[in-house]
Amino acid sequence: MAAGPCVNERSNCKIGRYKQTLMTLSVNQGVTWMPYENLYGVEDGHYVSGTVLLARDVHSPRLNNDREIYVYLPPSYDATKKRYPVLYMHDGQNLFDNALSFAGKWGVDEVMEQLAREEGLEAIVVGIPNMGKQRLDEYSPFHDPHHGGGKGTMYIGFLTHTLKPLIDASFRTLTDPQHTGIMGSSMGGLISLYGYFHREYIFGFAGVMSPSLWFGQAAMFDFVLNAPYVPGKIYLDVGTREEGGSLRAMRRLARSRRTYGHVRRMKRILVQKGYRLRHQLWYVEEKWAGHNEAAWRRRLPVALRFFLTEASEE
Repeated sequence: MAAGPCVNERSNCKIGRYKQTLMTLSVNQGVTWMPYENLYGVEDGHYVSGTVLLARDVHSPRLNNDREIYVYLPPSYDATKKRYPVLYMHDGQNLFDNALSFAGKWGVDEVMEQLAREEGLEAIVVGIPNMGKQRLDEYSPFHDPHHGGGKGTMYIGFLTHTLKPLIDASFRTLTDPQHTGIMGSSMGGLISLYGYFHREYIFGFAGVMSPSLWFGQAAMFDFVLNAPYVPGKIYLDVGTREEGGSLRAMRRLARSRRTYGHVRRMKRILVQKGYRLRHQLWYVEEKWAGHNEAAWRRRLPVALRFFLTEASEE
């Protein structure tokens, strides 16, 4: 009896979907791409949807560190010769695999599979894990007197000068800014907004979820105010309970109000710079939403549709 189609993604037949991809990938910059399951098996509680590859020990000369890199490939990747938009996402441990995450996963792979299946929207997603104790340093270009930071420009340099050339050499990507995005939440949202304006010739869209605009004595406000207008798209969001809060926890409620007040202020700045709401700027303020992966996952499809609808049709 002939083998039927693969209907169980947990089975070994899933490997067939990216077997051709692995055969055609060359080793670039000393980096070898392998199936995610080669390192993180289902038997150990790991699971991802669709095709996710990984490379180990990708080195950053600027930061002098090594990290794994995860790459999600669209369902049609092996069946076509087309090129795809690319979205670079921070806190890569939390994107695909719940067993790898430190705070719950976004389910980016599941969301992308659903968008491809139901709406024909596809992109390559590059997951960049944070470096633990170095996270605050890498995700802020500004020094904070209480929390440190200040290596954000070097981190963006790693993305633009080391990682993007590696991804473009390894996969069929659309390399121009219009098809290259950067996205994250919290401190990852902060560095995404910075990267969009700092490397305008690289990134054409930015996902800025629950950004930590307070960090570095709120230096991001002046930075964006003084930056030239960058053509592209910015998705900006916040929940109204980012810091928790209720009538029984008034201090937390006050902090939550300050947080979404900061994000509202950034929205006004972006509008004043020329980003039109629902055209170049998409703003979401989710009532009662907290500062967590579950909230960001809920809002993720809205951001991806905003970024990819026109990009996928070109």
